[in-house]
Amino acid sequence: MTTFRSASAAALASALLATTLTGCQFGGQEQDTSPIVIAADLELSGAAAGVGKAYRQALELKRDQLNASGVLNGRSIELLVKDNRSDASESLRNVADFSNDQRVSAIIMGGCHECAVGAARTVNEKQVPTVALAAADAVANPVADRRYMFKLAPNPADNASALTVELSRRSIDTVGLLRSNDPYGREGATALRREFDKAGIKVVAEASVRDTDTEVDRQANQLTSAAPEALVIWTPPEQAMLAASAARRLGFTGGLFLDALAAGDLFLGPSAKAAERATLVFTQTLVIDDVIATTPAKAARRQWFQGYTARFGGYHGSSSFAADAVQLIADAELRAGGQAGQVDREGIRNLLETSQLDGLSGPIRMTPDNHSGLMPQALTTLVARNGRWRLAS
Repeated sequence: MTTFRSASAAALASALLATTLTGCQFGGQEQDTSPIVIAADLELSGAAAGVGKAYRQALELKRDQLNASGVLNGRSIELLVKDNRSDASESLRNVADFSNDQRVSAIIMGGCHECAVGAARTVNEKQVPTVALAAADAVANPVADRRYMFKLAPNPADNASALTVELSRRSIDTVGLLRSNDPYGREGATALRREFDKAGIKVVAEASVRDTDTEVDRQANQLTSAAPEALVIWTPPEQAMLAASAARRLGFTGGLFLDALAAGDLFLGPSAKAAERATLVFTQTLVIDDVIATTPAKAARRQWFQGYTARFGGYHGSSSFAADAVQLIADAELRAGGQAGQVDREGIRNLLETSQLDGLSGPIRMTPDNHSGLMPQALTTLVARNGRWRLAS
């Protein structure tokens, strides 16, 4: 039975011990003190700059934690970060540049679905291990065409299933659907309709928004005019909060049900009143301060939450995905071994493909047939209460 690899220093230290002992058995190779260089292509400006900033903060915090922990066997993590300006063409240029840099062990890509899907061919051709934080299925599928591409984000099918369970529990039969106008939004609409058909839930109206939209009154009016019992909002956090506010201004009193993509800051700010009692499907780490730390994994998640909050003055839900990506890559690099100062990208890819981690986001399992590792069990139901997200009771 395979045990979970903890994100804690103790677990990583045990992996490092095994690596060190193996090296000693074969003649005591010179200790490798070269940096572990991880490149990051992030949305630091443009429409998705908010979540891109959260990813960068998480990467830097996780880097600093691992470097200070003493568990990297004399090595340290270095980050190379480039802004893709929320543009797929710029992202592809960044990925190509990183791929040609032989110091780079792996690339982390941000939440831009079009960026990750558009870079998949280059990632494969350059044979550089890449972990994307975008949620669309097309990022990591089909696996035969995505050998070097991995994904860490909630999966559309899992989100749709969890939302349908919650709607059915509340005996809701009709919904209006607001989705993002991108691959993830289209995949979400398909997954929701599949689950809704099984549960007897009818979509009475559907509308889409772009991640650059700064007002969604027209779409909200279209949906609420169909008089659904609830609205399902499958958009980035900015548009989700705009939609909640617009729906309430229009007098909509039904339920609001948000997909994981809508998770943003812990505190809801100006949208708190409109979002009150809204339901969100997301990972438990966003509200880990509501959870009793009964396991080492939960204790590590709470410690991460507290460390991020202490440094940055708040908490962003998606930050844990970026931190887990660093952990996976560092672990794979250390276990891949190879000659000192030389990066074994193929070895890192092979190890990523069989990674098992009880991560900050939840249980993560990669296999040769599944490069999207976040398990359905990572998702739970949260509720907006008194201006922030809380664990649903």
